[in-house]
Amino acid sequence: MVFFDTGWEFPGLLDHIDLLERKTGIEIVRLKPDRSFDAWMTKHYLPNQNRIGYGWPSPKRRWCTREKFGAINKYCKPFTPYIECIGFAADEFDRTLRTMAARRINKKNTSIRFPLIEWKITEADALKYCYEKGYDWGGLYKVFHRVSCFCCPLQRIGGLKKLRKHFPDLWKKMLKMDSRIEKNRGFRGYKTVHNLEERFADEEKQLTISRIIQ
Repeated sequence: MVFFDTGWEFPGLLDHIDLLERKTGIEIVRLKPDRSFDAWMTKHYLPNQNRIGYGWPSPKRRWCTREKFGAINKYCKPFTPYIECIGFAADEFDRTLRTMAARRINKKNTSIRFPLIEWKITEADALKYCYEKGYDWGGLYKVFHRVSCFCCPLQRIGGLKKLRKHFPDLWKKMLKMDSRIEKNRGFRGYKTVHNLEERFADEEKQLTISRIIQ
């Protein structure tokens, strides 16, 4: 079992990985990027563009995904041929097709399987089973529908609002990260995290005023 630690994980997710290893007795190989994601985002020199840092990932610039898959492929290569099992659920069909298309690139002598899909297990089924076995991810799935890197710019606005409300320390960390980016600071829709902070704070203020008036 392989887990890629981006350095941007929720603490509860890291605790879950440790718990899973202890309870199952299965060794979990923890991979990390050769260079921290913070460094890629803020310090990596891009000579062709004459700037420092990739900036926040975006739908067309998913350097984070490239680093993740690159590290996993590098680790798995000595075991070729091998079968790669990915835990997508039966109701994640579109996501599965996208992943298969991406992972087939330069993947010779390997095959990909999706056990949960083969067993017709949905996201809700899988989550219920995990809860019954004592895995709760520190309550993350009580707050979020889907969990990835806490600072992922590709998550929905609703998820970012929940992050700000329930994990204020991580939100403050995102603001600091945002401040360190020299160029290409666009976090979501060409907005920075600081822009979103202003928006969310203003929405909270307007909601408070509305409640007082009522």
